[in-house]
Amino acid sequence: MNARFSLVFIALFFACPASGQSIREKSAEASSGKEPLVAYVGTFSSPLQDMLPTQVDLPPGNGLGIHRFRVDRNTGQMIPLGVTRNGTSPSCLAINVAGTRLYSANETDRLNGTKEGTVSAYAINGSDGDLVLLNTVASGGAGPTYVSIHPSGRYLLVANYFGGSISVLPILEDGRLGKATDIKIDQGKIGPTTSANAPPGSKAFSGHDRTHAHMIQSDPSGNHVLHVDLGLDLIYVWKFDVKNGKLSPAKKHQIALPPGDGPRHFHFHPNGKWFYSIQEEGSTIVLFDYEGQTGELNVRQTISTLPKGFAGSNFCSEILVSSDGRFVYAGNRLHDSIGIFSVGSDGELEHVADEWTRGNYPRSFSFDPTGRFLYCGNQRADHVSIFKVDRQSGRLEFTGNYAPVGNPSHIVFLDLAELKTQQ
Repeated sequence: MNARFSLVFIALFFACPASGQSIREKSAEASSGKEPLVAYVGTFSSPLQDMLPTQVDLPPGNGLGIHRFRVDRNTGQMIPLGVTRNGTSPSCLAINVAGTRLYSANETDRLNGTKEGTVSAYAINGSDGDLVLLNTVASGGAGPTYVSIHPSGRYLLVANYFGGSISVLPILEDGRLGKATDIKIDQGKIGPTTSANAPPGSKAFSGHDRTHAHMIQSDPSGNHVLHVDLGLDLIYVWKFDVKNGKLSPAKKHQIALPPGDGPRHFHFHPNGKWFYSIQEEGSTIVLFDYEGQTGELNVRQTISTLPKGFAGSNFCSEILVSSDGRFVYAGNRLHDSIGIFSVGSDGELEHVADEWTRGNYPRSFSFDPTGRFLYCGNQRADHVSIFKVDRQSGRLEFTGNYAPVGNPSHIVFLDLAELKTQQ
């Protein structure tokens, strides 16, 4: 999905070598001697990418694979380091705690003609962050769109959007991925194509055609795993058997969101007791109280991600809680903004401001390790825009810096200086 290219360009790819600096060439800053802060940007890439010479770039609008940048710690600017080419859309990335392995969800459905997607494991070079492919395995369903690592470090959790399934993949001692220890397929009644909570005049009905597992992640303790299905308007809670990598229904296994709202992503507050879910089509954030012992979720607040008076279509995307727990940030596609909300003493949200993303269709955003900068991947604008975070007010200030990336989808960071210290 989202691979924007045309077959008419094939001849041009092979006839016209890329001009200027090679995508593998490091910048002068990268060789300055200081251990870098590295950013990896996952993209929606062209299936032709794996067929092309490494020096040939695709036209704007197509990611080349996993793009790697050195990050200026003072300004937030991203300096290109190279690209690990991957033509199967490595749209979501996860790095292990040790900083030695990176995993990508390859959002495809073309594995050996089986209509199944793949997940790849990479070794990370500790000196410059370069990636070396370890292996690629079946994801347990079509179109894997999200991966996260279980707190034990022993399993990769996968949500397959087009397959409507989730899977558990063991992480082997060398970092490679093994065959799935468990696969669960979502089933139930598909929600309506319109949401009563959506803004007036909204035509946002992207995901209610079938089951769509959109995100999966463990709770902070690792005892439970949660995932959302956008098409079913459900949040699932599973008990997790860490010894065998198996999922079993929690006591309160399914939590229903309003029909048509389309739960997409979620994020736990640092205290582990508050759980925020963002709805793609309803354009809402829902606050739940979370009971860690049982995995039970109880709704307490619903608030719009949009400013008062907005009308028309909007698709929500990312939701993040700041590391200090004081603010929640919500992505709005079509409105092309990040909604900023303060967190009260009881976890309830209050709208603070809306910041224009300086681009089109903000698919996701991430904080750098310090929380001083926020990086927004504007998918249809083919760039990452960079903002400075006011830690007191929660507001965002555009730095004036962009990083060109075709079809950016997800951004993760690795501090090689901190990694070297740990070693």
